[in-house]
Amino acid sequence: MLSEIYLDNSATTRQYEEVTSLMAEVASKYYGNPSSLHTKGIEAERLVSGARETIASLLGAQPSEIFFTSGGTESNNLAIVGYLDANPRKGKHVITTKTEHPSVLEVYRNLESRGYSVDYLDVDGNGRIIPGQLEQKIRPDTALISIILVNNETGTIQDINRISSIRDALNPHAVIHADAVQAFGKIKLNPAKSGIGLMSFSSHKIHGPKGVGALYVSKSLRINPLFYGGGQETLLRSGTENVPGIAGFGLAAKMTAERIEENYRKAARLKQLLVEGLAASDVEHRVNSPDDALPYIINISFRNVRAEVLLHHLEQRGIFVSTGSACSSHKKNRSHVLTAMNVDPAMIDGALRFSLSHLNTEEDIRLTLDALKDIIPVIDISKKKRSGRK
Repeated sequence: MLSEIYLDNSATTRQYEEVTSLMAEVASKYYGNPSSLHTKGIEAERLVSGARETIASLLGAQPSEIFFTSGGTESNNLAIVGYLDANPRKGKHVITTKTEHPSVLEVYRNLESRGYSVDYLDVDGNGRIIPGQLEQKIRPDTALISIILVNNETGTIQDINRISSIRDALNPHAVIHADAVQAFGKIKLNPAKSGIGLMSFSSHKIHGPKGVGALYVSKSLRINPLFYGGGQETLLRSGTENVPGIAGFGLAAKMTAERIEENYRKAARLKQLLVEGLAASDVEHRVNSPDDALPYIINISFRNVRAEVLLHHLEQRGIFVSTGSACSSHKKNRSHVLTAMNVDPAMIDGALRFSLSHLNTEEDIRLTLDALKDIIPVIDISKKKRSGRK
């Protein structure tokens, strides 16, 4: 039986065993409704509050600024729609980038149908916004600016402090929303110090359970809920809380934060091993992720190769990677992120995302390099075309 090499950690991560054990214990012993006034309810509420305090402490935030959701998509929707609905007088102009996650881009496209004026910022060849363009686009009626902090396809890190400075100089009333789903647990975050009013997170990207996320909402802001009911999460997110999931999220956040620097260094070593190994080989490729990207995410294009074909060949060897964002992998369009970066369309068609976690090893990378060197000559489209002309 083949050993598994899992290099799709930006899509989801393997849950910590400790998290799985905790969730099972919570589900069996602390099954009360957190809204109930009796002991069982109080026990459950303590678990929710404990997780909220843990996540808040990792962000330099107050527990009252953390709201639990079902994941990154809901957090992004709640941040954008909730803020704009609650503050109609702030303006009908909003700004985002062409490289956002679909859970942001699709919201902004919907806002256009509601009468909002939306500017989609270009990015340079490294996937970063062009500061001068942001300066040109901010208007007196700009209400919200959404920026993905770490890109989910390339690992590009946006300079959020510079973005905040530009906002402060031109329209300090415009609120910044940061999608930090790929950043949380990988780099240290402090939204208040960075001038961010809204920040989105997801549990399953940091070895926590699926179906749980969080939204940071600065205490200075007012936002409306997306749906109504019992008024949980301080009236912002109705519905009985997912206590086992929230408790698991809190533990995963704590465990990840305890080794954040160690894990970062390991990811950097593994990225270097992969990139240098390919550079020393005969495999024609292009590294689309910039050198200073988050090292956990490496986007690489292979010339004369169809990414999906390569992906399945790797899968047959027990190596699991992605062709891009897992949230849009069923769509046949070329990557909107690489397109915005002006990558050659032929190279986009051969792009794979290798995404790491602390569970990966140097042996994983060596075996992946060996597999790429073996497979790519076999599936090279140009060789098949040449042989067909003979």
